[in-house]
Amino acid sequence: MNQTVLTTIALTGFGVAFFHAAIPTHWLPFVLTARVQGWNASKTIAVTALAGTGHVMVTAVLGLAITLFGAALSETIGAWFPRIAGGALLLFGIYYLVRQFMGKGHVHFHYPHEHLHEPGHEHEHAHGHAHPHDYEHDHNEEHHGCQAHPTSDRAAILSLLAFLTFSPCEGFVPFYVSGIRYGWSGFAVLTAVLSIATVAGMVLFTSLTLAGLSKIKLGVLEKYESVLMGILLCAVGILIIVFET
Repeated sequence: MNQTVLTTIALTGFGVAFFHAAIPTHWLPFVLTARVQGWNASKTIAVTALAGTGHVMVTAVLGLAITLFGAALSETIGAWFPRIAGGALLLFGIYYLVRQFMGKGHVHFHYPHEHLHEPGHEHEHAHGHAHPHDYEHDHNEEHHGCQAHPTSDRAAILSLLAFLTFSPCEGFVPFYVSGIRYGWSGFAVLTAVLSIATVAGMVLFTSLTLAGLSKIKLGVLEKYESVLMGILLCAVGILIIVFET
């Protein structure tokens, strides 16, 4: 039964990590930056995979800390640990559900490409009534401004790496809590699942967008990310409480 529960946790974690990688904040910045910098598809995908790896590593470090702490705690409280771990997952799930119902289901990030143009490019609005032709000219220039003023590749890549590396996948962290009972083998399985789902998801949706399939309505995943993670976390929490105690 323990192996079955771990498999269920791993599959659920894969779904959470993959759908988390599908939200626009995890692939749109790479596509937009590639257009600004004039990168080909291979370079864009390579940078995406590199940033995804950094995203996974920071999340895994948090998971490592949870595993170390949980292993010591598990030896102390023994049979009560599954109830505590399951309860913690339920609380995480309820938190995400409440956040969704409060209208905070997703967070808007300032994409790195928004800062890639040269300083001083911003247009100051003149006081008084502007001529319609001037407004149209400014609007068009603003729309194409990013393409006209690329930055260095090094700065663009570092910006993208920092953007994701320092924002771990918070939705996956609770799965490390559920995997504490399985020791280092559980940590290894969950980290592998996180790595494959995150990097594959980011590369897949970046590639689809580069191929011209940008009309796929993936923004709905960003809008309802919290409710999806909340339901899955609650389900795993109940599973652990029922079958592990």
